[in-house]
Amino acid sequence: MDPTDASPWPFEEPPDAEAITLDRILDGEAPVRLAARDDDGWQFLDGEHVFEEDGRVVLLGEIVQLDPTLLDLADLPVGWHARRPDLGSPWTRLEGEPE
Repeated sequence: MDPTDASPWPFEEPPDAEAITLDRILDGEAPVRLAARDDDGWQFLDGEHVFEEDGRVVLLGEIVQLDPTLLDLADLPVGWHARRPDLGSPWTRLEGEPE
């Protein structure tokens, strides 16, 4: 998020809250296509098979800077997830954990 942007931070969690993502997303090799929110916080994944060693902890503000479309999910309820087939597609919100 641009620090000069006057818009209020839309997430319940602060920008310095930890979130889980993948090294391949951080490296620009894959877009975020799956976002999930549970009692432990946010996960931003690519929708592919994930191994534990692929996971990375980032700050919520950092992942939003990497993909500002994640701001559209700020009001996603705990226990829900959202999917999209590719970076330019709209998010589909679904109740429950992703399969």
